Amino acid sequence: MISPLQPITVSQLNRYARALLEEDHNLRGICVMGEISNFKSHGSGHWYLTLKDECAAVAAVMFRESNSRQGFLPQDGMRVLVRGRVSLYERDGKYQLTIDDMQPDGLGALYMAYEQLKARLEAEGLFARARKRSLPAFPRRIGLVTSQTGAVVRDILHILGRRYPLAEVILCPVPVQGAVAAKKIADAVGLFNENEAADVLILGRGGGSLEDLWAFNEEIVVRAVANSQIPVISAVGHETDVTICDFAADLSAPTPSAAAELVAPELRIIQSNLKELQRQFSKAVFRETMRQCDRLNALMRRRVMQRPEELIHAPRQRLDTLQLRVWDAMQANIGTEKSKLAYVETKLSAMDPAKVLSRGYALALKQGKSVTSVGQLNLGDVLDLRLQNGSCQVIVWGIN
Repeated sequence: MISPLQPITVSQLNRYARALLEEDHNLRGICVMGEISNFKSHGSGHWYLTLKDECAAVAAVMFRESNSRQGFLPQDGMRVLVRGRVSLYERDGKYQLTIDDMQPDGLGALYMAYEQLKARLEAEGLFARARKRSLPAFPRRIGLVTSQTGAVVRDILHILGRRYPLAEVILCPVPVQGAVAAKKIADAVGLFNENEAADVLILGRGGGSLEDLWAFNEEIVVRAVANSQIPVISAVGHETDVTICDFAADLSAPTPSAAAELVAPELRIIQSNLKELQRQFSKAVFRETMRQCDRLNALMRRRVMQRPEELIHAPRQRLDTLQLRVWDAMQANIGTEKSKLAYVETKLSAMDPAKVLSRGYALALKQGKSVTSVGQLNLGDVLDLRLQNGSCQVIVWGIN
């Protein structure tokens, strides 16, 4: 409490005034509509601005933890509807509005938010053609993310049942407009991907105003579509309606009915094409069979087929010639080797010790070894003398 008789500091005054403002229940969670001016995005991430109308203005701040959830960047002149609480900045003694949530007020602001988000996501590359994937030619399971009621789901099911009854259709019902629609749609796309529950997805809803279609312009939905591992067809609104989902999807259809026709081939046309392919295949097989028969007949008329024994005459003659050449070469080699052998025999015969003994020489052996010098002898040694036709033993009586 502040006593009127006791002086207080400016800080105490401002602190007391701030407490009064923040304790007033009427000033908590208050909604204020106005035009933005003096907008500044601080380096800290906080937003500072002034909200004004024709007669008054109030300072406002939106801290980073709150503005990080916004899908657009405010600009001067934009009309917005904010929700927050009244407080006082003690340092300056200036009361201000602390904003917790901000929404564009009016169609012009929605278009601005649309263009800002689209430009930012495009700069990230979420709409690049390289990210687009082809749709499966013959999907087994087709996922629908749309409202459970209404003409959209009936039209899609009718067209798919008529054109391509072979596919299984899996519906994940979601609200397609309202505060929770964007999160529900994004969660449905994520659920299909987590369970690999479809080969292709259709996101659809009927036409409406920009506000009605706004859920498909929310960043959470656009990123879910861009990051989907399952190819996605965006079929939101009428032909003239364009949402940011259309740019992120792998394919954009002008209407939900057109999406059903794009995703599924017509069974009647498939059957007709198969019959035509079968007819062309039969004709091709017949033509190829006749061509091979003609080739076979032409081969049978050749001389080699009429007289096949001629195939072995020339090889047989070449074989005889080669045999003769081999025989002649072998004979020549044998004669050469015989001459070499005779020469070696002559040399060996000249070196034969028996021939030397036949001329009157004798071979003296001492203990089985040849005696070649008197230095090997001692008086009384017994020697073996080997002659041409026998041997005898002698005793050494003298050494000269």
